[in-house]
Amino acid sequence: MQMKEEEKLLRVMKRRETTCSLVIPKTECNGRLGEHSACPAPLSPGHSLHAISQMYHCDRVAIEPGVPRETDEFCKTGRYNLSPTIFFCATPPDDGNLCRYYKHSASYCYKLPDNVTFEEGALIEPLSVGIHACKRAGVTLGSKVFVSGSGPIGLVNVIIAKMMGAAAVVVTDLSASRLQTAKEMGADFTIQIKNETPQEVAAKVESLLGCMPEITVECTGVQACIQASIYATRSGGTLVLVGLGPEMVTVPIVNAAVREVDIRGIFRYCNTWPVAISLLASKRINIKPLVTHRFPLEKALEAFEITKRGEGVKVMLKCDPTDQNP
Repeated sequence: MQMKEEEKLLRVMKRRETTCSLVIPKTECNGRLGEHSACPAPLSPGHSLHAISQMYHCDRVAIEPGVPRETDEFCKTGRYNLSPTIFFCATPPDDGNLCRYYKHSASYCYKLPDNVTFEEGALIEPLSVGIHACKRAGVTLGSKVFVSGSGPIGLVNVIIAKMMGAAAVVVTDLSASRLQTAKEMGADFTIQIKNETPQEVAAKVESLLGCMPEITVECTGVQACIQASIYATRSGGTLVLVGLGPEMVTVPIVNAAVREVDIRGIFRYCNTWPVAISLLASKRINIKPLVTHRFPLEKALEAFEITKRGEGVKVMLKCDPTDQNP
């Protein structure tokens, strides 16, 4: 393994400085990552990682998987996540960190406080999506927020929206169990979707909140959910598109235009790791319930199958087969 001067060698870990903590996102099971519909060569997956640095006194670190390769206009303005040359773990052609040893840019390795566990460190990556989305949405004190989808990303948006002062958060999903998890993590209202039209979903959201939400965070990428999100958002409000589905979808764009609904996208995150670490260290948020399954690294295939079937919320791999506890 060749090392550059600015890189650190990491031993992938989890807790008690003996195990590994890697979170498996569903995108690494279905073979599609945006424009990257297929891998041209064998690719190592994994991008949510907590590790111990083999340099600098064996610090416990969490890595930010996106590293700019050059200082372009996006980096200069603090939006390095938009750089077209960025390296990102497990995004073709870049390998991921599903391995026992891994090298990474020292500037994107963040030392963790002693009271932040390895498992929490591995969850900083999805948590960062919620932080970036809620910042883009402009969530503030008293906001009424609609979160479409209660998968892992929907759940972290619930957590962050409430932490940022949202007065009420309503969440929709097909799964009753995931909606129950959303309630446990701070959602004020939930709606289990059955056969409702997008307009009917929007009406239910308004009925529960007592008004149309000024902020909607769409986390599914499903066409009908995007449509419902537009109909639900208050005139002059903001819709943030987090979930990625088909490249082309049909949406009521005139409805959004004549009501001045701002539609914003997000791409990963930027400048979120220090904020996430501070939140975890202060214990103002609890993200541990996100992890529902734990497997030793030797059972990685089983872990991927669980994720592919949509079971649980987050699935975690650990390098120490004797330690499968948080």
